[in-house]
Amino acid sequence: MRATETLRTALAAILEEEGLAWPAKTVIEPSRDPRHGDLSTNAAMLLAKEAKCNPRELARKFADRLLERCPDMEKAEAAGPGFCNVTFSQAFWRRTVLDVEAAAGAYGSSEAGAGRKVLLEYVSANPTGPLHVGHGRGAAVGDSLARLLRKAGYAVDTEYYINDAGRQMRLLGLSVWLRVLELAGRPVSWPEDYYRGGYIIDIAREMLDADPHLPDLPEAEGQERCYQRAMNEILTGIKADLNEFRVEHQRWFSEKTLVESGAVDAAFNALGRSGYTYEKENAFWFATEQLGDDKDRVLKKSDGSLTYFATDIAYHHDKFERGYDWLIDIWGADHHGYVPRMRAAITAMGRPRDSFDVVLIQLVNLLRDGKPVSMSTRAGTFETLADVLREVGVDAARFMFLSRKSDSPLDFDLELAKQRSLDNPVYYVQYAHARIRAVLRRAAERGVSLPDTVSEEMLAGLDTPEDMALLRKAAAFEDMLAAAAQALAAHHVSHYLSELAGLLHSYYAKHQVLLADDMPRTLARLALLRAVAQVLRNGLDVLGVSAPESM
Repeated sequence: MRATETLRTALAAILEEEGLAWPAKTVIEPSRDPRHGDLSTNAAMLLAKEAKCNPRELARKFADRLLERCPDMEKAEAAGPGFCNVTFSQAFWRRTVLDVEAAAGAYGSSEAGAGRKVLLEYVSANPTGPLHVGHGRGAAVGDSLARLLRKAGYAVDTEYYINDAGRQMRLLGLSVWLRVLELAGRPVSWPEDYYRGGYIIDIAREMLDADPHLPDLPEAEGQERCYQRAMNEILTGIKADLNEFRVEHQRWFSEKTLVESGAVDAAFNALGRSGYTYEKENAFWFATEQLGDDKDRVLKKSDGSLTYFATDIAYHHDKFERGYDWLIDIWGADHHGYVPRMRAAITAMGRPRDSFDVVLIQLVNLLRDGKPVSMSTRAGTFETLADVLREVGVDAARFMFLSRKSDSPLDFDLELAKQRSLDNPVYYVQYAHARIRAVLRRAAERGVSLPDTVSEEMLAGLDTPEDMALLRKAAAFEDMLAAAAQALAAHHVSHYLSELAGLLHSYYAKHQVLLADDMPRTLARLALLRAVAQVLRNGLDVLGVSAPESM
């Protein structure tokens, strides 16, 4: 945001002239009440003691100096206990249109991340069944965070961790094997915790049709074949669903490769060097209690088998060894208790605290006809992501998943998501873009020619409070993206877009754009709306949502 940077630069110069250091806790933020200006800063209150001056008096001094230094500032004044409130001129805000035109699709981009190397791991669902709506929310959040972080100047890679080892995968193979036997007329006893969904039957039937002698194989060989076939089919389906959902992972990382590559031993050695490991009762332990966990954890059991925690530590150690500075994991909220022990492992590896973050994804309550849709992967009674996409479409699904903070439960109303009305959040934003494009087409049909780039003089007709509100909101886009990236909060983007769309709809209701008797103002308003459409388009792109030309 040019306003924030303008104030920061001017204030820094004033402090340097006064021999004052920039306070670490300085805040520059939009004023909570527009009547109090565009921006407010607390710098005077933080510096009053060092400057040996009353905070309000120092704020007044800063205000006077800012007005002398910045011709774009219309007003600067002290307020409250020592805030300095600043108001920029209309001409300053009008130049936002020029900024948007110059940057186009790159508008909102920044170097806030300074090229920091990020590995974002998300979805990583066990390949034991199709993706459900909970996975869909994690996929939408992960993919949008990757887009957001790249927009904010981070170097981001994305990864899917394939849990292709362990008990769940053995259960998958056994579940398909038992279905094969059942279809072949053999007696089968089904324990409670096996996978029974229709997709298991489909895989078993395909395998039996291809090889009628499959049930005659030794049990171990039959189960292994069933496991391999089931995992490959399910993983292929997962990749297809994610592709349909506009989600791309640059790497698919197999859990099995960790042991084969020696990554587990390397991680154990790294932990050993830190002094946080020990042996007890023929098992290998990690002293996580010393690092904030509620108790120590076993990494290798007395029988020599590895715990899930051991392979997870090895995986994260491997990530760091690949040169990443910041690891971001997206986990289901049911894994919240796992966060402290993983943080303990990161600390024991000698990595800084800010090198690892977890974004938790809360449950999705899918509603149909006002009633919750029950979901159970093993019983096979769940709504798949593919089903939801077929019903409401990719745009609506992604926007709905991103409409709330990820660690808050989400009620996903299927009927609302399908509505073509302003009550539908995604329609509300997309329609704002389509509405502007329709106005621009109508202008062209009437022979009104808006040049590809406009001059500052052409924008002089933008002088109403509604003009300024749209300009200020559009100007805030870059700062919003940078802050959302730092906070790992993709929902900030959807909220911003809803607010910008709301301003646009209000503007359209109050102001006529195509004025037959005032061509200069018509061109100014068209240029403003075209810039707003670009911001909407850029924001929707961060969410992985399309910006329709018409609706």
